[in-house]
Amino acid sequence: MTLSYSLTATDGAARAGTLHTAHGEVQTPVFMPVGTAGTVKGMTADAVRSTGARIVLGNTYHLMLRPGAERVARLGGLHRMMDWQGPILTDSGGFQVMSLSALRKMDKDGVTFQSHIDGSKHRLTPERSIEIQHLLDADITMSFDECTPHPATHEVAAKSMRLSMAWAERGRRAFVPREGYGLFGIVQGSTYADLRAESVKALTDIGFEGYAVGGLAVGEGQEAMFATLDVTTPLMPQDKPRYLMGVGTPDDIIGAVARGIDMFDCVIPTRSGRMGRAYTSQGVLNMRNARHCDDGSALDPACDCPACTRHSRAYIHHLIKSQEMLGPILLTWHNIRYYQQLMARLRAAILAGRFAEEAAAIRAGWSTPA
Repeated sequence: MTLSYSLTATDGAARAGTLHTAHGEVQTPVFMPVGTAGTVKGMTADAVRSTGARIVLGNTYHLMLRPGAERVARLGGLHRMMDWQGPILTDSGGFQVMSLSALRKMDKDGVTFQSHIDGSKHRLTPERSIEIQHLLDADITMSFDECTPHPATHEVAAKSMRLSMAWAERGRRAFVPREGYGLFGIVQGSTYADLRAESVKALTDIGFEGYAVGGLAVGEGQEAMFATLDVTTPLMPQDKPRYLMGVGTPDDIIGAVARGIDMFDCVIPTRSGRMGRAYTSQGVLNMRNARHCDDGSALDPACDCPACTRHSRAYIHHLIKSQEMLGPILLTWHNIRYYQQLMARLRAAILAGRFAEEAAAIRAGWSTPA
């Protein structure tokens, strides 16, 4: 049996369920820390586990360039290399195809591009993307797609989406089914409701173990993102996991869970940690600010991570200002823990039938004076 999903409870459109994979079960809604190159930056695997994270994300494009998918396979797969016994989802490389547009040439068969590392030339097709993810031993493989840039005309978005659907069908044929492993199709269509509907139908006709919503959080703004989810998620299969790619802030996540999304990933908590920003129950804190220099209080009184239980805001401010590597490490640790606590609160609220009240309480806390 391939990867599966069981829906436990709903509260409005919000859903709580369990994802069953070859490397363990994952309760949803879930946030996946981003480990692009086989590591969550600044964190050991034990540290990531301590935050409550049960699934992480890797990236096809970056790992194929360095250290190479075949090398990862020879060394026992990505789980063994990064000491992660839990499930791994790998992004197909489609987003990098969009973001590195100056270095690539795309045709209907795939993409030829130059490495951003050394300029070497590479070819990525739907079949090769699936093969790389197989070599990495990803529990969840993502279809190779073109992430449509924003803004895009209806004509451009339609052409891009239909190319992605053709690639999805090719990827489905290339995927090797195994016990506990699965392939997700990616819904495209920019912010156009008719194209999103066409994309969902094309993917469900092909058939996947899960379905992702791609092409959002690329500059369209939260209102347009939520409007797109409003017309997309009701069309998606109820008995399959739904993954919103590359999202987002805590407020984005709450809004997307309210619209039926189960899975999330984003670089925000890790990147923000490296930049000195902390997501807390009382809102976002910039730890570079001088107002923290004499503050002996905890970073977040509601958090149980090492940054909050063992250190003061003043110490973390000192680390950040002194450019000591421990500062970004502690803030990254905290931010991932905060995101995991957020997901646990949302899941518990769905199970209790009080999602709207909990979402309102979380948002209200962000305006609490620190």
